[in-house]
Amino acid sequence: MNKNVEQKNFRLGIFFAIAGTALFSLKSIFIKLAFEEDIDATTLLTLRMLIAFPFYLLTLAYAIKTRPEKATLFTKKEALAIIGLGFLGYYLASYLDFEGLSYISAQLERLTLFTYPIMVAILSWFFFKEKITIKVFSSLLVSYIGVGFLFFNESPSGIGSNEAQTILGTLLVALAALSFATYVIFSKAYIALLGSLIFTSVAMSSSLLFILIQFFATHELADLNVSPRLWGLSLLLAIFSTLIPSFFTSEAINRIGATRTSIMGTLGPVITIILAVNILGEPFGWAQIVGLLLVLLGVSLLRSKR
Repeated sequence: MNKNVEQKNFRLGIFFAIAGTALFSLKSIFIKLAFEEDIDATTLLTLRMLIAFPFYLLTLAYAIKTRPEKATLFTKKEALAIIGLGFLGYYLASYLDFEGLSYISAQLERLTLFTYPIMVAILSWFFFKEKITIKVFSSLLVSYIGVGFLFFNESPSGIGSNEAQTILGTLLVALAALSFATYVIFSKAYIALLGSLIFTSVAMSSSLLFILIQFFATHELADLNVSPRLWGLSLLLAIFSTLIPSFFTSEAINRIGATRTSIMGTLGPVITIILAVNILGEPFGWAQIVGLLLVLLGVSLLRSKR
């Protein structure tokens, strides 16, 4: 019975990781479409969180009411730690990613952002002595040979003609990946303690504070008066690429661990590239096909348990 429960828990964790990755992959497309309307990263990030914030508050209230035993564990110490994690994972990582996307293509952004599983594995080993098994290592290796193949064969027309902007954009997204990787490895203990609903609601809600500080330090309130199309894209970004996948990812980390969750994220480039080609008209050729097949092969190595 315990074995069956464990297997079911593992399968659910894999499902949440894949679903969260798929929805997060839409983010790059929504952002690139929004940038066509001449909006900057700070304003777009503010709109996204203003829309998502009430839903996180409602979820937090529901979690506290239905999980009182978890709520009693939510002390000042845990609150400060989660606010710090919210800063890393949902403010800093998001801002750097949004800003980087203003310089590079959706495909290059997704490839660069999904170097974070390697960072997760290394940081987990360094801080927590988490063992990197042969299966995990093989999955990482094969997946990121594919990602690297796509990166080095990216069409110049797909990343922009300005080399300095391309380097800057890639660097910003790489820093976003590092910030998110740090969030991932330190969040597991708090998710296990408080549950994914309470943890994610507090982390995401606290990130709004940092976003608002940045917005009002650099913008006027009138800058939030944007077109209906931008409000629509912000709504899609907030609900389908922020709210829902943030809970899915937290639940996946709780069930299968940070390393496996991050490796499942290698499906992100596959989904984003398909969408970028069909919606944004970005280039696609044999190099992308080879890279995608390698990424899929790497992820398939996770299907069996340790």
